[in-house]
Amino acid sequence: GAANRNGLRKGQTLEQRKSTIADAASQRYAEFMGEKAKVTSGTVHKIDANSNAIEREFYDFYRTRRGQFTPPGQSPLLTTHPTLTSNVKFMNFYPFADIETISPRPMLFVTGDAAHSREFSEEAFRLAAEPKELHIVPGAGHVDLYDRVNLIPFDKLGAFFRRHLSRAGAA
Repeated sequence: GAANRNGLRKGQTLEQRKSTIADAASQRYAEFMGEKAKVTSGTVHKIDANSNAIEREFYDFYRTRRGQFTPPGQSPLLTTHPTLTSNVKFMNFYPFADIETISPRPMLFVTGDAAHSREFSEEAFRLAAEPKELHIVPGAGHVDLYDRVNLIPFDKLGAFFRRHLSRAGAA
């Protein structure tokens, strides 16, 4: 939602957002007229000296044996690349709307201290009502918490679930 609307750290202007929406609208009509879909963004297919930290992190997961997966019949060149017309729909995705109504059910937010997405976990935590916890994992980036079992805070997860899901904790 917010990443597509505003960019990371609110780095996208309203004019840029409107341009993306206009491009998607033009592309939607082109596809209606029979043209092929266009893809956008997604994980880069190679890294070099100019690659930024996010490109490197996602490449290390999605373009290596660590996390690479191409469904049968699909092209690896399209994996992780949404279409221009579908990706723009995320601008209308507001996952934190009414998050406070989840209370009194407990919420645990987990993010890495080096995660580019940390701002979204912190915003969700800020908006959520009690009971809530925010756990920041030292040395973890965004995708590290997918599979780096040495970084996944299993003790924290276990303690949270035992405390809030046990009969005694629920009473």
